[in-house]
Amino acid sequence: MNTYKDQSFLKLTVRFGVIFLIVITIIKIVFSIFDKGGVSGMVDQYFAADTWQLFVKMQLVMSAIYGVFMAGYYKFIKK
Repeated sequence: MNTYKDQSFLKLTVRFGVIFLIVITIIKIVFSIFDKGGVSGMVDQYFAADTWQLFVKMQLVMSAIYGVFMAGYYKFIKK
């Protein structure tokens, strides 16, 4: 029996979303460090005064969408 079927949809959404948020944020930051030639390039790209809000919003939206889809899949579709 699938252990995800017994958990609430919201709990699954948060679990999948938080894990996705952490992993994808680390991957984007590490790739940016190598792509832009260092930490200062990464800071300019993602954490400048006018770009950090877009970075945070994008990460949160992607994590929420991923969390909802994965929770729906494991809760309602996967047997």
